[in-house]
Amino acid sequence: MQYKMLVLDMDDTLLTDDHKISDLNKKVLLEAQAKGVHVVLASGRPTSAMTAYAKELELDLNDSYMISFNGAIISRVKDDLVLFEQKLTVEQIHDLYDYSVKMKTHIITYLDNEIISETDSEYIEVEKEITGMAHNKVASFKDYVKRPAVKCILLENPAYLKEVEKDLLIAMPHLSVSMSKPFFLEAAQNGIDKAASLRLLAEKLGVLQSEIIAVGNAGNDLTMIEYAGLGVWVDNVTPELRDKADLIVASNNNDGVAEVVQKYILN
Repeated sequence: MQYKMLVLDMDDTLLTDDHKISDLNKKVLLEAQAKGVHVVLASGRPTSAMTAYAKELELDLNDSYMISFNGAIISRVKDDLVLFEQKLTVEQIHDLYDYSVKMKTHIITYLDNEIISETDSEYIEVEKEITGMAHNKVASFKDYVKRPAVKCILLENPAYLKEVEKDLLIAMPHLSVSMSKPFFLEAAQNGIDKAASLRLLAEKLGVLQSEIIAVGNAGNDLTMIEYAGLGVWVDNVTPELRDKADLIVASNNNDGVAEVVQKYILN
C-alpha cells in the first residue's frame, strides 16, 4: 500500500513530554513530505497553539493543513485559510456551564485567542502551559460568553472525570464528547471529531481512506484511528484503548511516529 496522508495527534503522540518534536521525528516527516505525502496535524489544541509546530515541520511550504479544536476547524497552514469551522451555540455553552456547576467540575472555553473560565485550577494551568494562551478569568462565565465558540472542556481529577464522561454522554447526547487527557473532557458540536474533519480534508485532497495513516494516543483520537486505512497508537496510549488500533509503536518519548514513517512510508 502506498500511503498518501499521515495524520498526527500532537500532545503525547508527536510531541515528547516536554512538548518538543524530536530530531528523528522531524527528519523523517520532512522526508515523507519530500515523497509527496500529506502530513497533517490533528489536535484538540487551538489553531494558534499548533502553528509554530506546523511551520517547524514545513507544512506551510508543503501546502498542508491542520485539524484543530478536535476537528472543529480545518485550516491551511501557509495562509490560515479556514476550510471548515463548526461552533457550539451560546445556548449549548451555557448548558455545559450549568452542567459543570452541577457536577462540580471546572469549565473553560476559548474566545479571542484566550482561555475563558470563572475559576482557577491546576488543570487549567496545564492548558495554559500547553497552548501558551492567556487565561481570562471572568466574574461570570455566562455573562461573558455571549457568542459561539468552538468547544468547551470540563476539567477535574481523572478518576472523577471518567464518571462525569459517562454521565455527560447520556445527559447531552447531541454533543460530541471525548477525553483528550485524563483530566480534559471535551465537548464540541454534534458530529465534530477528528475523523469527520479528516474525511472532509481527504476528499478535498483526493486521498482515499485506505491511503491514510493516523497516529494518536487518547480517546479523542479514536475516531480517526478507526477511520484511517492504518490506525496506530503510540505505546503510551490510554490503556483501555490498546486493542482499538491496527498497530502499536514506540511511545511519544521514543520516536513512535518515526517508527511508523520509516516502516510504512519511507520503506
